[in-house]
Amino acid sequence: MKDREVLLGVSGGIAAYKAADLTSKLVQAGAKVTAVLSPAATKFIGVTTFEALTGRRAPTGMFDPQEHFIGEHIGLARLADVFVVAPATADMLAKLASGRADDLVSALALSVTCPRLVAPAMNNEMWSKSPVQRNIEQLREDGWEIIDPGSGWLSCGAFGPGRMAEPIDILKCVEASLG
Repeated sequence: MKDREVLLGVSGGIAAYKAADLTSKLVQAGAKVTAVLSPAATKFIGVTTFEALTGRRAPTGMFDPQEHFIGEHIGLARLADVFVVAPATADMLAKLASGRADDLVSALALSVTCPRLVAPAMNNEMWSKSPVQRNIEQLREDGWEIIDPGSGWLSCGAFGPGRMAEPIDILKCVEASLG
């Protein structure tokens, strides 16, 4: 992991707090991490958290102040050794599966050429729905590695599948994808 460039896309679900823990674990493993937050993610966790953990700017929009003159979605994509979306909400899965690119995280998904991993997180009822499962299958067909959610207590008070994989398990998947 030392000096490998990890691009972490964070979408807007309560599991975004786990993305901060994942970021910390990646940095401690020696990775250089750039966290990119969807607009919805910023409703759950602050940019400052990721900037403090990574020592890097955490972009949130397609038209934020840019460091890459060709656009963040191209510049960041070219640097990445691996792209991880964690958490991936039902909405983000739909964007990724359909090729919709209306925010920086989904635009990066179309621009990266490195390994792509996704860690879904949502309510158990949402996880069980046919459209979500179709999107998961489409992502698998498109070459994404799916880090299946676990089962357990969910923030909505339900118990069942849909809980984002634990950060340590996602870290192991990232390490494996990098060889």
